[in-house]
Order: sequence, then C-alpha cells, then structure tokens
Amino acid sequence: MPTPFVGRDTELSLLHKRLDRVTGEGTGAALAIRGRRQVGKSRLVQEFCDRSQRPYVFFTATKGASPVEGIADFIAELRESSLPADPELLPKSAPTNWPDAFRTLAAVLPDSPSIVVLDELPWLSEQDLVFDGALQTAWDRLLARRPVLLLLLGSDLHMMERFTAYDRPFYGRADSLVLGPLNPAEVGNALGLDGADAIDAHLVSGGLPGVLRAWPHGTPALDFIKAECADPASPLFGVPAAALLAEFPAPDQARRVLEAVGSGDRTHANIAAAAGSQSGALPSGILSPLLRRLTEEKRVLASESPLSASPGKPALYRVADSNLRLYLAATRSAEELSRRGRPEAAYRIVERRWAAWRGRAAEPLIREALELAAVSGDFPWPDTEVVGGWWNRQFSPEIDLIGADRAPVAGTIHFAGSVKWLGTPFDRHDLAALAQGAAQVPGFNPGVAGLAVVSLSGTTLPEGQVELVWGPRDVVSAWRP
Repeated sequence: MPTPFVGRDTELSLLHKRLDRVTGEGTGAALAIRGRRQVGKSRLVQEFCDRSQRPYVFFTATKGASPVEGIADFIAELRESSLPADPELLPKSAPTNWPDAFRTLAAVLPDSPSIVVLDELPWLSEQDLVFDGALQTAWDRLLARRPVLLLLLGSDLHMMERFTAYDRPFYGRADSLVLGPLNPAEVGNALGLDGADAIDAHLVSGGLPGVLRAWPHGTPALDFIKAECADPASPLFGVPAAALLAEFPAPDQARRVLEAVGSGDRTHANIAAAAGSQSGALPSGILSPLLRRLTEEKRVLASESPLSASPGKPALYRVADSNLRLYLAATRSAEELSRRGRPEAAYRIVERRWAAWRGRAAEPLIREALELAAVSGDFPWPDTEVVGGWWNRQFSPEIDLIGADRAPVAGTIHFAGSVKWLGTPFDRHDLAALAQGAAQVPGFNPGVAGLAVVSLSGTTLPEGQVELVWGPRDVVSAWRP
C-alpha cells in the first residue's frame, strides 16, 4: 500500500501555478528544485505528476553511470512513460550523446501540456561535461516554445546553485525552489501528535519523510527510538548515515570538523582542538575555510553570531539538520550496539543524552517559530524581523532569545527571552537570571524592550511578570495557517 502523502500544500501549489502558466501561455517553464537528501523532493514531484493528470516522464540519473548508459536509461524511461503518443516513434537504439537525446525528447512531446523531470541532475553533470550546455541549447531551440514544464532536481545544494548561476549555461532560464524539511505542524499532523510530542518527533526525524515513513501513528519520540534500537536497519540510523556518507565519503578533515560539532563542540577553538591530531589543534588557516565550506556550500553546519546593537563574537556552530545532529551525538553509538544485538544498551545511550540534546536542539526551532509569529501580527512585538541569541566571550551570561529589527547588528532590540526546555517549570529564579543577563546585552533597554519565556513545562510566575509566555503548543501553532 503506498505511503500517504502529507503536507507540502504550499509547494504543490507552486508547482501547479507553473503548470497553469504553461497551459495558459502555451510555452515552456523550468524550475530547479534543490534540497537535502531524504527531504522528499522526488516524492513531492511524483505526487505532483500524479495529481496533474498530464503526460510526463520522470528520469532519475544513476551515480557513476557512463554518459552512454545514462542516455540509454533516459530513452528507456521515455519509452515507458506516458509522454510519447506512440512509443514506436522512438529510435530502436539510443542516441550516443545528450544533444541527440534531447532532440528525441522534443520529437515526442505532445501539443498539450506535459512534464519532464530530471532527477539527480548533479550526477548527469558529473557524467558528461557537455550535459549543461546540451540542456541549455535544447531548452532554447527545442523545448522553451513548447507547452512543457521542466523540473530539475538535485541534492547537492552547491552544485544545484551553480547550475543556474550567472556564469553557467542555464542561467536565467529556471526559477529556483529550495525544499526544506516538513515543519513541526506537518510532522504532528502526519503522526497524530501535538505540542511537545510533535516537536520531539520533528527534532528526531529532522522533518525528513524518510524517517517519518517508519514512525507508527501516535508514538512519542522516545518510544519510537526505543523500538527502533532493536532494528539495526532502521531509517533512524540509515537516513543520517547515508547523508553522511554521501556528503563525506572519506574520513577527511571536513568530516572530523563536522563530527566535532556534532559531539557538542560549538566554538572555533573547541572545534579546532577536537578535530586536530596528536600533534595539536587544527590550525586556523585550515579550519576557517573548512567551516566556511561546511556552512556556505554544504549547508550541513549553521553558524550563529551574537545578536545585539553591537558587533559580537565569537560565532557558534551547530549541525543544521537535527536528525544528523542526533545521529552524531547519540544514535550512531546506539546503532553500533544495535548491530551487536544489544537494543537495551543502545536505547540507554540515547536516553541518557536525551534531555541535554533536546534542550539545545529545540532552540533554533523556537527562534524560527517566534519569527513566524511576529510576521503573523499576533505578537507583542510585531516589528521583530529576526530572532537570535546573545553571549559574550565568557558565555556568561548566554541569552537564548533576542528579538530585533535586523541582523547581525540590530537597530532596535524588541525583547530578550529564555528557553527552558526541561522537565521543571520556569520560576522566579530563572526570571531573575534572565533580567540580569538581558541588562548586559548591548542595545537592550529595560524600560522599552520586553521579556519572553518559552518553557516545556510552563511557569510558576504570576501573570503579567513577562510580556510573552509560550509552551510547546504555541511553538507548533506558529506553523499552522
């Protein structure tokens, strides 16, 4: 039985909008869709093709295949698709180059609107250096004037960005869509969970459909993890392991840096020490370019700077995908024990590290939720455009939430806040620490800026002590229409 399709209403609407444009104008449109592995690009586009009720071909490249093999596979997929009115019109033997393959495609396109999907586009570019130019020429001369929607999919974010960059053949010919993970509300709807359980499920899965497909309906996160620890082949382990292997096939310095961050090292100095060798810490001249590559090109790390009215240092790093973050922090060790037939010991590892991991992992999600709430207008500080955190070089104090009008240097700070994602409520001692710490943030005016509290277990504060109090349901609601 096919897995039910959940969420992605916005993305489906965007795809249908472009198909409607193709239908109305009778000319082609191209869209490049990029996103991390297992985020659901192929599943989204397949669902769109099925719902469109238009003829289509969906071709997925094979990594490592030769150009001749790739073209033969493309023609075979074209022959089996709903695109050609008569499959006999296709040549018996496949062309030997992509220009001829695209001419074959153009020859069988119907006069009515149709869809052409090329999945794993970076692999096609790797296989044949002339592929990008051949696709551009075919689009300009054969396809763009026909009623066809061309969808180009890829998981290598940097390569997909380069494909449509100004110095590449396809520049200016395709719109770009970045497909992110399912949001907490979509995860909760898919699994029948709400509030803290929905947030936990989102953090554990990273919002990746590849993990959620194995998640029993209504099951809390720790119960799911406990059950999966008895299955060494579980997607809980397999999805992040595959992503790690795809991005870093060799245990090089970049992978050591990623693993250092995943183990909890957040500062430049600590990462250098953890990713170094017996001869010493990783030199800054090596580490800094690696960190830029992992944040700007690979996008596996996120860099955060203290947000205030003054420029601040140091930057802190975290693994961007919470599913991979959990894998590096706990489930990779659990996976090894699971393979050795020790599921109870595997689960105990995750259970011991769970509270501390969840407390940190929830913070960026809560900041994003507050930004969304500010945009909606139902918020004490509607002029807030960015929510970050603040810390000094001694990390004392460290303020979880700073709401401001801009970043990285704020013009106006609207609020400071605390995230207490633990089993105890936020109390007056926590409030005193927040007020004392906020007063040290450059640009925070206690008479103008407010205080916000986001707590997993509620608060014991009298009403009116702070301007905003959120619980788990409020966080999830930020993603609901």
